Amino acid sequence: MTNIKDCMADDHRRCDDIFSDVEQAVAARAWDRASAAFAGFAGAMQQHFEAEEELLFPAFEAESGMTMGPTQVMRDEHIQMHELLAAAQEALAAKDADDYSGNAETLLIMMQQHNMKEENVLYPMCDDHLRAQVNTLLPQLQQKLQ
Repeated sequence: MTNIKDCMADDHRRCDDIFSDVEQAVAARAWDRASAAFAGFAGAMQQHFEAEEELLFPAFEAESGMTMGPTQVMRDEHIQMHELLAAAQEALAAKDADDYSGNAETLLIMMQQHNMKEENVLYPMCDDHLRAQVNTLLPQLQQKLQ
């Protein structure tokens, strides 16, 4: 892997796959399996957010000079997704499939829109602005996402 867009988009797919596992477990009312899968999903999402907020966004902002642009929008959306993750976790703990499904559906829509903005706008901008740093930044991102 040689660019930021591919690295981060691959991690989006990883998170999506784990989220799908949670959905299947909830549909089967396999609550223990759903809770375990959700813990993995929430952890993967947290790793992804941290990789962006601690490594990628600061590097992009320093290089581009844009501090209130797309990275701020993404940070704001991360906060909203954290809230939805917490609500979904509560619904799972209560074994409330309907409440979980409502929160999960909202989260899924938000994730899809968020990922499209990152993959089609922000990550290509990062690849352009951070070309000179990619050989050091990419391994750091990959390590953070493991």
